[in-house]
Amino acid sequence: MTDVNRPPGERIGGWTRLVTARPRLSLLIALLFTALAVVAGSGVADRLSGGGWEDPASQSSYATKALEKHFPASQPNLILLVDGGGKKVDDPAVAAEARALGKKLAAEKDVTGVTSYWNTGASALRSKDHGSALIAARVTGDENAAGKTLERIAPDLRGRHGPVEVSVGGPVAVKQEMQTTIQEDLLRAEMMALPVTLVLLVMVFGSAVAALLPLLIGVIAILGTDAVLRVLTEFTDVSVFAQNLTTALGLGLAIDYALFIVRRFREELSAGGETLPAVATTLRTAGRTVLFSALTVAVSLAAMMVFPQYFLRSFAYAGIAVVLIAAAAALVVLPAALILLGDRVNKWDLTRLLRRRRQADKSADGAADKAEPGAGWGRFARLVMRRAPVFALATVAGLVALGLPFLRVEFGTADDRQLPSGAESHVVQQHIRDGFAGGPGGGVEIIAEGKPGAAALADYSAEVSALPGVLRVDSPAGHFADGHQVGKPGPAEAARAGGGAAYLSVQPKGEGVEPATQDLVRDIRAQSPPFQTSVTGTAAVLVDTKESLGDRVPWAGAIIIAVTLLLVFLLTGSLLIPLQAVLLNALSLTAMFGAMVWVFQEGHLSGPLAFTSSGDIETTLPVLMFCVAFGLSMDYGVFLLSRIKEEYERTGDHEAAVEFGLRRTGGLITAAALILAVVMVAIGTSRVTNTKMLGLGIALAVLMDAMVVRSLLVPAVMKLTGRATWWAPGPLRRLHARFGLSEGESAPSYDTPSGEPGEEAGTVPVTKGDRRRDRDRVSTH
Repeated sequence: MTDVNRPPGERIGGWTRLVTARPRLSLLIALLFTALAVVAGSGVADRLSGGGWEDPASQSSYATKALEKHFPASQPNLILLVDGGGKKVDDPAVAAEARALGKKLAAEKDVTGVTSYWNTGASALRSKDHGSALIAARVTGDENAAGKTLERIAPDLRGRHGPVEVSVGGPVAVKQEMQTTIQEDLLRAEMMALPVTLVLLVMVFGSAVAALLPLLIGVIAILGTDAVLRVLTEFTDVSVFAQNLTTALGLGLAIDYALFIVRRFREELSAGGETLPAVATTLRTAGRTVLFSALTVAVSLAAMMVFPQYFLRSFAYAGIAVVLIAAAAALVVLPAALILLGDRVNKWDLTRLLRRRRQADKSADGAADKAEPGAGWGRFARLVMRRAPVFALATVAGLVALGLPFLRVEFGTADDRQLPSGAESHVVQQHIRDGFAGGPGGGVEIIAEGKPGAAALADYSAEVSALPGVLRVDSPAGHFADGHQVGKPGPAEAARAGGGAAYLSVQPKGEGVEPATQDLVRDIRAQSPPFQTSVTGTAAVLVDTKESLGDRVPWAGAIIIAVTLLLVFLLTGSLLIPLQAVLLNALSLTAMFGAMVWVFQEGHLSGPLAFTSSGDIETTLPVLMFCVAFGLSMDYGVFLLSRIKEEYERTGDHEAAVEFGLRRTGGLITAAALILAVVMVAIGTSRVTNTKMLGLGIALAVLMDAMVVRSLLVPAVMKLTGRATWWAPGPLRRLHARFGLSEGESAPSYDTPSGEPGEEAGTVPVTKGDRRRDRDRVSTH
C-alpha cells in the first residue's frame, strides 16, 4: 500500500520514514554513539567542581581573590588539627613535632601562608582545653588544582606523628571529600535504581522484552550525559552535584518517554495494526507528546542560565543536554528497535500466570472481566467532579498547610555538615566549632586598597570596632591572634598599608552566618573610609548570594511562566488552562518546600535519614529544586491535558473529556511517577545532605503532583470552571488554529495506556469503530 492510499491514521510521514527506513543502521549508529560516550565520559567525575555557590562578580568574590593574592595567610583553606594525645599543646615534645609538621607543609609545592599556634601563639588556634591546636595554610590554584594538591600531600600529613595525631580539614578538604562521597553514592544509587526500575517496568508491561527497552534508553541517556558533562568541563566549571541530577533525569525521563512510546506501540499492535504503521502512528501521537514534554522540562531548566553561580548554570547546561538525549533516544533508537521486534515486543510475559489466576477468580465469582481498562480511574474522576468544591478546597488547603514550614526558612551556605558525621573534614570542623574560641577564616575579612595610610587605617578600624555586633578587630600582625589594641597600628600593619593594601579581620559576636552577622557585613560596607574597601568571609558571601539570587529570581520565574503559558496555550487553545497549569504546578511543589525546612533545616527525621542539620538551607538549592520539579510536573500535566483536549474536541462534552483523560492517563502517570520517584529516592540515599535533599524533595514533588494534583485538583478545578475552561478570544483562537499543537491524527482511545499500574497495555480493546473514527478525524495540526 502506498502512502497516498494509506488511511490518514497509517500514513508514513517524512520523520517516520527517516528514523525507520534503516532500523539496523539506526541501532548501529546508536551503538557507536554509546561507545563514544563511554570513552568521552570517562574521568568526568575528576573534572567536576565542588563549589559554585558564589556570584563571581560580587564584592566578596573580588575580595577573596585580592586577599589570596596579597595575604594568602588570611584565607586558609587547609587546616591540620593536631591532637596532643593526652598532652597539652605546649608540651615540648608536642610543640617540636608540630613545628616540624608546619615546616614540612610549608615546603610543599603550591602551599603558602602556613601559620600555626606554635609560631604565632594565637589563642584562636588553640582549643579551650589546650589539648589540640591548628596549623593553617593556603593551597593555591582553582578548586580542581587544589584538590589534586591535597590528594598528593594529605597521606603524608594525616595520622600518627610521634606524640601527636593529625587530622585534615578545611574548605579544600571538605570539597574534596564531598566530591569523592558523591561519586561513590552515585554509583551505589545507579546500582539500586536499575534493578528496582526493571521490576516496576515488568509489572507495568508484563513482557520482559518490552520492559528492557525503556531501561536500554535510560542507559544510553546516562552514558550520553556523562559525555556531555565531560565536554562542558572543557569550557566552563560544572558542579559535581550536576552529575547526580542529570543522571537521575537521564534515567527517569528516558524511561518515562520510552514507557509512553512502547505502550502506545503495543496498543497499536493489539488493535490489529502492522508493525510499520503502528510505529508511524506511535511517533505521530505519543512521539509528538514526548517532544512537547521534553521542551517543557528543558525550558524550566534553561531558566537557571540567568544566574551567575555556576552551581546553577551547570544544571541548566547539563540538564538541557540530558533531556535532549533522552528524547532523541526515545524517538530515534526506540522506533528502530520496535520495527525489528514487531510482535516479539510482547515476548517473555512474566505476568501471564498472575493474570490467569485473577481471571479465574473473577470467573469463579460469576463476574466476567468485561470492565473497561482504566474504569477505576474513570469512577474516581466522576466522584471528584460530583464533589468538586469539597475536593478543590480540601486539596488546596492541605497543600498550603504542607508548605507553611517554608515560611520559617533560613538561608545559609554549604559547609562540612553536608558530609556524614564520621567524615574526617567534618570531624575536624566540628571539633573547631565545639572546642575553639574562634577558628581561622571564621570572621569578616576587609581588604583596603589604594595605599591606605596607617593613621587612616587606624581610624577606620576604630569605626568598625564601634559597630554593633563586633567583638574585636584584628590587624594583619595578629590576624590569628587576639590582636593588638584597635586604633594603634603595629609595624606590620603600617608596612602593609605602605605597600598599597592592608586588611583587617573582624570577629563578630555572633556565629557563622546568623542574621546579626549578615547585618554586620552590611554595616561595614556602609562605612565610607578615604580608601577603597572590599568585604568577604562566609557571611559576606551569603549576603552577596542572596542579593544576586533575589535580583534574578523574578527573571527566571518570568521565563518559566511565560514559556509555560505559551506552550500550554499551543497545546490546548485555551486562555484559562495555561493559568490553571501554572498555579496547580506551583501548588504541587508546596509539600517539597515545606519538607525542605521541616526535615532538613529543623532536623526532624535527621536520625532515620542520617544527616546533620546545619539549621539553614543552602541558598541556591530552592531555586534548583523549583526549576527541576516544575518542569517534571509539567511533563505529566502535558499527557493529561492532551488527552482531555482531544476528547473534548471529539465530543464537545467537557465533563466526559475530563473523565476520559484521567481514565486513559491516570495509570500511566502514576506508573511513570513511581519509576521516577524510585530513581530520585536512590539519589536521595546519598550521604551528602544537599544531594539527599535534592533527591528526596523532587521524589516527593513528583508523587504529590501525580497522585494529588493530577488525580484530585485538576478534575475538580476543571469541573468548577466548566466549558469556560476552553474559552479564548477570537484572535487567540485564530492563532491557535494556525500554530497550535496536537498529539496527532489517531483517536485518543489508545495513544496512552488505559490500565491501572501493572496492567498490560497489550490487552487494551480497540474496536473497529474506534479505528474507523480515527481515520475519519482531521488533524488539528
